Amino acid sequence: MNYRGSCHCGRVAFEVEGEIGEALACNCSICQRKGSLLWFVPREKLHLLSPEDAASSYTFNQHAIRHRFCPVCGMHPYGEGTDPKGNAMAAINIRCIEDIELSAIPVRQYDGRSR
Repeated sequence: MNYRGSCHCGRVAFEVEGEIGEALACNCSICQRKGSLLWFVPREKLHLLSPEDAASSYTFNQHAIRHRFCPVCGMHPYGEGTDPKGNAMAAINIRCIEDIELSAIPVRQYDGRSR
């Protein structure tokens, strides 16, 4: 399945391939504040429709995840990092995907605060 998504103002836009089996709600210091529902995909499944530099990056703690956000509207549509095996991954905020029924997607709670 192909999905389209963007930040609120549309400056950061993307397409992503895959099936959304579940979303992850993390309680770490940044995810709890953002309220993101994350869907993890291999990075090559995320295709930016806007230039790479349309999004700004924020890193903290171990600087392992690049939290990508729009510098105009402030939305966080995705993040980039690596999985435990070193594979490039993208964390898509499914709240930024168009035309999906959020209530139909199972949400798994993740205790990122304790990690």
